[in-house]
Amino acid sequence: MWQCSVCGYIHDGTEAPEQCPKCGAPREKFVEITTEAANLVQRARLTNQLLVSLMSMVEGLGSLADKGIKDNLDPGCMKIFSYTKRVAAEIRQMAKAEIQIHVQKGKWG
Repeated sequence: MWQCSVCGYIHDGTEAPEQCPKCGAPREKFVEITTEAANLVQRARLTNQLLVSLMSMVEGLGSLADKGIKDNLDPGCMKIFSYTKRVAAEIRQMAKAEIQIHVQKGKWG
């Protein structure tokens, strides 16, 4: 694996690309990632994808809850939709925080 020292893009391959697909930096700006770091990135990719999917799902739950809150059929429904909206927002923030930790620890790419 190779990482662009300009933008952080990670390239999977035996050699660096001619230029960075993200920022256009030349090959010379890429550094080879250590085997340990590459293994960490590989290991974390599934979990990172799952966290991104989870964030998308709870975004949908939040939108659905907003519709239920707007409908305001009765107190029982409002309680469920309000709870769903709050929990969805909390889960989204937790997932974002975990992704930030992954980025800081080099478990992203």
